[in-house]
Amino acid sequence: MFSALEWMVAFRYLRARRREGFISVIAWFSLLGIALGVATLIIVMGVMNGFREELLNRILGLNGHLGVYSQSSELTDYDPWTAKIKAVPGVRAAFPLIQGQVMATSKNAAGGAAVRGVRPADLKSRAIVADHIVSGSLANFSGPDAIVIGDKLARNMGVGVGGRITLISPKGQVTAFGTVPRMRAYTVVATFDVGMYEYDSSFIFMPLKAAQTYFRLPGAVTNIEVFINDPTRATHVAGAIAKALGGGVNIQDWQQANASFFNAVEVERNVMFLILTLIIVVAAFNIVSSLIMLVKDKGRDIAILRTMGATRGTIMRIFFIAGAGIGFIGTFAGLILGLAIATNIEQIRQWIQGLTGTQLFSSEIYFLSQLPSRVDPAEVVAVVAMGLGLSVLATIYPSWRAARIDPAEALRYE
Repeated sequence: MFSALEWMVAFRYLRARRREGFISVIAWFSLLGIALGVATLIIVMGVMNGFREELLNRILGLNGHLGVYSQSSELTDYDPWTAKIKAVPGVRAAFPLIQGQVMATSKNAAGGAAVRGVRPADLKSRAIVADHIVSGSLANFSGPDAIVIGDKLARNMGVGVGGRITLISPKGQVTAFGTVPRMRAYTVVATFDVGMYEYDSSFIFMPLKAAQTYFRLPGAVTNIEVFINDPTRATHVAGAIAKALGGGVNIQDWQQANASFFNAVEVERNVMFLILTLIIVVAAFNIVSSLIMLVKDKGRDIAILRTMGATRGTIMRIFFIAGAGIGFIGTFAGLILGLAIATNIEQIRQWIQGLTGTQLFSSEIYFLSQLPSRVDPAEVVAVVAMGLGLSVLATIYPSWRAARIDPAEALRYE
């Protein structure tokens, strides 16, 4: 399709001589702009994908895919209901649960916390907690006063394994003198760190029987937490569970519970993609300007080639190769740079933090303790295709303009 002569002339034009240095500088900036645009898009999309996936894994690791609630305030027949739910196709596990908000206090601090009453065997079966125990052991998670808390909550409270935390419930006992808050001290038997600040700093697990006593729900739970094999089929499985239980239940899936959160992440991801695409578009316009200037500067050369028998198609292909070469080299340089940074983003963050002494990724703000990244091959292909496509489009007009130069007119003005 392209002859050896066309390749040779095109690359000779890209290696501009001293008097044509300005054109060469513009070409290099165009190449650099495309490389940075492609690399930045790959890095940002990888981080956004990793951020969403890590949040999803953390949220769905501690929270079920479905929550089954009774239409009344309490669920008393939770064991028969749990057995029926486990028999539904697609359900991986189901646990009775008590949820409540409390004020946690110690000698050193006080703060709000979320209490979850679960059976000891059910907590041990949750890998996200059982595999991330920092201190203590889940073997001691039993009895009326044992609790397991997040590691950051333990640090905030200034307690460790064996320490005591007093829980104060706002739903107290009504007396003649008003409502008296319910208070009870519990012993910390283990701490966990799942890598998500919100959970590590506020979650407290309590044995189910102890939670029933504390929240005054004898023989009852607040809901049944359900884990399914395929989270994307949550709505379908919810319908099957409602049918198996014969109605009279309220079922909330994880998409409803976290819809605003994940929608915000998705909107931010799409906006970042559009904004960063402009970098590649600007670099493509630089290719247009550099080629137009190159065509203007090489008018005499084009005229000589035409008089020697070169066709308009030959001239057009020469400048097409010159412009597309800038785009292709820039795109693949950006691909290599982007993949290298995206796959090592956490190590790079740690190195920069150690070098500057500043914190670049605060877990209190971003929820996660590490900067995640997951490169999607389909998105990488799309970014590379966009970079190549814009580069090719940017060469069409300057190449056409070069082919339209009249040799007689060009030599006359020279």
